[in-house]
Amino acid sequence: MRANKRISTVFLDLDGTLADTAPDLARALNALRLEEGLEPLPYEQVRASVSRGSSVLVHLAFGETLEEARFTDLRQRFLDLYQCDLCVDTRLFPGMAEMLAYMESTGLGWGIVTNKPAWLTDPLVATLGLDGRAACVVSGDTTVDRKPHPAPLLHASGLAGASPQHCIYVGDDPRDIQAGNAAGMTTLVARYGYIHESLDPADWGADGIIDEIREIRAWLPAPDRARSSGG
Repeated sequence: MRANKRISTVFLDLDGTLADTAPDLARALNALRLEEGLEPLPYEQVRASVSRGSSVLVHLAFGETLEEARFTDLRQRFLDLYQCDLCVDTRLFPGMAEMLAYMESTGLGWGIVTNKPAWLTDPLVATLGLDGRAACVVSGDTTVDRKPHPAPLLHASGLAGASPQHCIYVGDDPRDIQAGNAAGMTTLVARYGYIHESLDPADWGADGIIDEIREIRAWLPAPDRARSSGG
């Protein structure tokens, strides 16, 4: 672990890295199961799969052998239920508010890159009070390709005016690390996020693994250098 004196911008995944969205997603998924006459799933079972996306959650709740039309209907209903209660129990992870404030105070930029569609990302980010602060918010439908393709991260670095090699990407899913590595960014695994027990972050090829948000600071330039670093 070492500070990179040339880092100018930190990009964060949304679900499981920036914000703890699992409570609201789990509520929506279990509401759908109740509509379908099924018992709720245990919260921890849902939480472990949140960062893998809505498709994985629907299959978790209703099985892997759904017909395509049935899957499409269930997934849309799940997202509609989620949109209705998008930010009831969702919160920034402990220490994230302080980390964002620290980066802003030292002249570092930060942004959000997520596979969540914009029609869910934008109102969630606004409700969390972050929309006017982020250098950019790149959603799953902002670019043609989604993570693990590097396009969203390269687009984000362009919006933020930062060279990819001067950026860090933090995420809690293998696709995050694949995308960040392919974009030429420093990559960190957020082990505090929604990592399924079957996965070992040590196998993902990241530059580092953090257990707490404050550990990001060890990868950042000293405050006086951060203010003068460029993209």
